[in-house]
Amino acid sequence: MKAICIQQAGKLDSLALLEIPAPEIADDEVLVRVKAIGVGVQDRWFMPKIAKFPYAIGIEAAGTIEKTGKAATHYQPGDRVMFTSSIQPKGGVWAEFAAVREEALIRIPDDLPFIQAAALPVAGGAALESIRMLGIKPRHTIFMAGASGAIGTLAIQLAKARGGRVAASASAKNHDYMRALGAEKTVDYRDPNWVSQVKEWMPGGVDMALAIQPGTGIGCLHVVRDGGKVVTVSGDQLSAERGIHITQVLVSAETKQELAQLASEVAAGRIHVEIEQVYPFALGIEALEKTETRHARGKILLSDTDLAGLHR
Repeated sequence: MKAICIQQAGKLDSLALLEIPAPEIADDEVLVRVKAIGVGVQDRWFMPKIAKFPYAIGIEAAGTIEKTGKAATHYQPGDRVMFTSSIQPKGGVWAEFAAVREEALIRIPDDLPFIQAAALPVAGGAALESIRMLGIKPRHTIFMAGASGAIGTLAIQLAKARGGRVAASASAKNHDYMRALGAEKTVDYRDPNWVSQVKEWMPGGVDMALAIQPGTGIGCLHVVRDGGKVVTVSGDQLSAERGIHITQVLVSAETKQELAQLASEVAAGRIHVEIEQVYPFALGIEALEKTETRHARGKILLSDTDLAGLHR
């Protein structure tokens, strides 16, 4: 099969499109024919310590089941699924086929395109978990830092659906778009006065904040009221102050069920998935480099357009 692989251990820049053997599946795994791939900043880094090289990268995709292991009894060949498959010794999902544990699979509605489905497992999971941890109630005010990307665009809509009032930061070119998704207040993170602008909108500070992009945690603390809450997706390490409760997003077992519901909401048109660009598989390295700039609006994906042809 064709796969985009890191060729040597410790050489994260040694990515190349290669021909490698398709993975063999264990009894509790299925073999998925990959149809679309979500591109993430983590894709070049996430691999097991026991990886064998060349190693196919990537953790997020959607496709159809090609084959099932003896103990994988909940799915059949032809079923449409989305999934994350992280730190898999057999390789990641930037390939024509991927071996995936059955427990990682999520069914996708028949009327949801693979492109949209592949955009959901990582960003949708992080957005759902963030909203749960924030505990948004009607009229709560939330500031979201770096909200124009894949996670933020979903989080704005989910918070709005729960009755929250959202302020969000991003570059100015994305402000109209974030308002269209439900943000009530938008600020440009490059503007030195953005903190005061948020406080003009909500004197005393917002009830809670979501730090999505790295380096945004401190700014979130500045706009949250005393005794408020900050949830970080960014990984920023923050010291508590003014009674503010700080937590880091951790995906729970509940998220899988919620992702299935989110997929249904997207299929029904009630939640919008913003896709900046779909690259052909052969240009996957270019797509990854674009994503690593952290300036994408919404999600960047790879399609199986080239995969289908390359395997014939």
